[in-house]
Amino acid sequence: MATQTPSSSTNSEDTKKRKRDNSSCSEEDEKIITSFSPSSSTPRCKHDVFLSFCGKDTRRSFTDHLYFDLKRKGILVFRDDESLERGKCISQELPQAIQESQYAIVIFSANYASSKWCLRELAEIVEWEKKKNLTIIPIFYHVDPSDVRNQRGSFAEAFAAHEKDPKVDIKETNTWRNACTKVGNLAGEHIKGDRHESTIIQQISGMIFYNYPMLNILIHDNQKFVGINSRVEEMMNLLHMESNDVRFVGIHGMGGVGKTTLAQLIYGRVSCQFEGSSFISCIRERSTTARDLASLQKELLSTIMQEKIRVYNHHQGNGMIMKMLQNKRVFIVLDDVDRDEQLTTLAGDRKWFGPGSRVIITGRDSHLLIRNRVNGICEVQLLQTADALQLFSLSAFDKTNPPENYKDLSMDFVSYAGGLPLALKVLGRFLFGRTIDLWRSARDKLGAIPKTEIFDILKISFDGLEESQKKLFLDLACFCYISFSGEIYPAIDLEVLVDKSLVSKSDLMHDLLKRMGQEIVLMHDLLKEMGQEIVRREDPEEPGRRSRLCRREDVFHVLEKDTGTDAIECISLYFDLPDEAKHRFNINAKAFSKMRKLRFLHFKLRFLRFEHFQSYINWRGNPLKYMPSDKLQFLNWPNCPSKSWPSSFQPKGLVELRMRRSRFKRLWKGLMVD
Repeated sequence: MATQTPSSSTNSEDTKKRKRDNSSCSEEDEKIITSFSPSSSTPRCKHDVFLSFCGKDTRRSFTDHLYFDLKRKGILVFRDDESLERGKCISQELPQAIQESQYAIVIFSANYASSKWCLRELAEIVEWEKKKNLTIIPIFYHVDPSDVRNQRGSFAEAFAAHEKDPKVDIKETNTWRNACTKVGNLAGEHIKGDRHESTIIQQISGMIFYNYPMLNILIHDNQKFVGINSRVEEMMNLLHMESNDVRFVGIHGMGGVGKTTLAQLIYGRVSCQFEGSSFISCIRERSTTARDLASLQKELLSTIMQEKIRVYNHHQGNGMIMKMLQNKRVFIVLDDVDRDEQLTTLAGDRKWFGPGSRVIITGRDSHLLIRNRVNGICEVQLLQTADALQLFSLSAFDKTNPPENYKDLSMDFVSYAGGLPLALKVLGRFLFGRTIDLWRSARDKLGAIPKTEIFDILKISFDGLEESQKKLFLDLACFCYISFSGEIYPAIDLEVLVDKSLVSKSDLMHDLLKRMGQEIVLMHDLLKEMGQEIVRREDPEEPGRRSRLCRREDVFHVLEKDTGTDAIECISLYFDLPDEAKHRFNINAKAFSKMRKLRFLHFKLRFLRFEHFQSYINWRGNPLKYMPSDKLQFLNWPNCPSKSWPSSFQPKGLVELRMRRSRFKRLWKGLMVD
């Protein structure tokens, strides 16, 4: 048969199949194949896998199933009848395809050795295995491996026929024999009558998928991945892969802590063990409308079924998911879920999926996971200091440890990030390649204005809160005190903040505080900074028009210059005298008169003696006399300069009053409020 060109045949696909199946090629083709030798330079890999097989034995059975399973996993496969370009010389392209592959899967079957075409492929594969990093995987398809390596049985008959062929010289035959012996001695898969082919196909494609270079880059973020082993182990225990039930598992944690990365790792590790898999990312931002939900359903079905699926609305999509997947063992990741309807449209019921299926759900709201009855939740924790330093160093220096002259500076940034992987990576990338002077400058400005990338991701959780919950979060972020009173805030609002990983409760003095109706509430420093930045952006220029004042310079600016407005709801001031005092502060007590919505006033002034108060702060007038009191709930004012409680000051809603070391002789006579 002549070499195929566009003008010599109207059906190049049939020609390719006959070439392999009938082992026929032109003298020109034979000359090209036998004379081809690898060059000294290794070409760039174009394919992941090269399939060598005898067409009439396995083309429409085992080879076809293996080919499509590899493709389904995103692995690039060369199979001659699928991959050869029409009009190209077949014998030239096949050796090149072998060179450009990372794996060669050789499927030995009864008629494999009868094909000179297959044997020449095999010899080429063995030749390239010596010269580059080509991995050979032999599959013995209903043939004994010893028959291959020793040329017995059908292989002995085939070689006897080749040796009688005048067109094949003894040197070439010996090359084929050596290739069969070498590959026949490699560890591979032996398919016999008592083994399920589908299981073997899953094992082969899984092995290649695990070692897929692009997957490793995706998962390990160029090796900048630290402190994950214990979380992966916890997730594998929760998934309980040995059981045949349908399991939903949640991954929970604050923004930027690494939930998606953990889900990607697990997906890369186990998805190839399932009949179908799908990773639906960024669900929160991609599902604002009903049409968006239908689009996500379409993506879910299309990736699992490996064909284009049409979903016209999400109600129809629910039925389609159940109908198409209820008998299929699938692995699904639903990433960044923040509403119930997202789950009800993508994974509404365990009955939608076949036995052994697994669904991972990542999100910031633990209660959403609980109320949707997940089988278990993995809470992703912040990194410990050693791991945090390693991750920061990898991002900033491409090394696991910082250079000696950068160690102290690196620890400053690690301390600032507080174990949050997102912040460690963002700061490390920002500082990469910069001089030590610029590092010092960046350190000195830390906290002034948060890095946009960190701020935006953390703020997602805040944006999803109700107004009363936002109010509580901003109060906690801006104020120095750490106790939480259920009389001031609805208890359910605190629980929501805990569920969304915005705050946590401490067990410190838990019993005592519980009797007092209070909780110790903890917040990550970057979340505090984010909350304070939200308040600063209410009016970047004038602090008096913001809802909360917690920075010392802002408080004194408003009280000295009398720039307060009715926007101010809360004031918190921590001031340590005399060490931090640079000048005498003259504060106008009338500045409080404009703060008609003031509900929280917390002064923490640390004086060794009362005289320090008089020396550094001069109150012009009695502040309580001018302070609107009808909305005031919390008042903490040690060393208050007032000597008397003005009759005009009637805080009807006051819940907490702390006036240590004040100069009051008496607060009031009788009942303050009738």
